Amino acid sequence: MQHRNEHPIRRTTMNPIRAFRNWRMYNETVRELNRLNARQLSDLGINRADIERIARQAI
Repeated sequence: MQHRNEHPIRRTTMNPIRAFRNWRMYNETVRELNRLNARQLSDLGINRADIERIARQAI
């Protein structure tokens, strides 16, 4: 069983294509959330410190 909060690059038993897609999705999510200002994040109920956790959950 894989844990959803595990970093996508650490999933070594995963299919390489799926691992690459997950890595891209994780990075894209982090990048997009980091572009938002504090008010926008607050409107979404997101704390800047939670961005990486949220990105891990997205994959």
